[in-house]
Amino acid sequence: MGKFDGVLLASDFDNTLIYTEDALRTGGQVPTLSKGNREALEYFTGNGGLFTISTGRALAAFEHYAPMLPINAPGIVCNGAAIYDFAQKEYLEFSMLEETALERGQQVLEAFPTVACEAYHPENVIHAVHPNEITRKHAHLTHVEVEEKASLLEVPLPLGKLLFEEELPVLEQVKTYLTEKGWAGDYELIFSTKTLLELTKKGASKGGMVLRLAELLHIDPRNLYCAGDEANDLSMLKVAAEGFAPENCIEAVRQSGATIVSDARKDAMADIIARLDKKY
Repeated sequence: MGKFDGVLLASDFDNTLIYTEDALRTGGQVPTLSKGNREALEYFTGNGGLFTISTGRALAAFEHYAPMLPINAPGIVCNGAAIYDFAQKEYLEFSMLEETALERGQQVLEAFPTVACEAYHPENVIHAVHPNEITRKHAHLTHVEVEEKASLLEVPLPLGKLLFEEELPVLEQVKTYLTEKGWAGDYELIFSTKTLLELTKKGASKGGMVLRLAELLHIDPRNLYCAGDEANDLSMLKVAAEGFAPENCIEAVRQSGATIVSDARKDAMADIIARLDKKY
């Protein structure tokens, strides 16, 4: 028996577990997991804890990194659209968009010609319509080639999410457009960065799926902990027994009541596990 038996820790990947912002901006390489974070996670899992990732990335954009991390539980991908078992290489849960989302997304692209959209298929395929510079930087960060389509109507279902890409002022107009059309209530619309607006099925959020994962793993919600830095992490930070956020988090996360730990560039995960070590 280990001191962390029955404890689940779910962490966002980008800029929480590993700081990837510099790689996105410069086109450089994504850093490896720091020695401090790795040693802390190995201590946590070696003493019975379950550690996993809850990421906005689709499986295709994350599976390159999964073998490099000490994950020992199924993870959440596509911003809460699915739970994937990395050990068994299979999906455990889906929450997929319907064809109507593609039709509405195409109307967005026609109304905002500079906006790009990535469409995420569960079979490790990412399609892109109107790809722009943000799309290209994103593809570099995720190590995934995108298949370009002329229209979202040409993209095959099922899809976990749509990802609109432009600068923040334009994406805010996109969100307003979806709201004024009366469609926003049918989806989860969340900014994962200042240049990425995520659209998933209603209820498909990190918070909803992390609770479902805890249920699948028979984890008492009182032993569920989450870490994240962005707006798309807020839902899981709120449902956790305690939510943690690195010092580099956005202001909305800072104001959410999450416990602020070290910057993601300074072993934030090791700081979290040190706190859990005292708690258990």
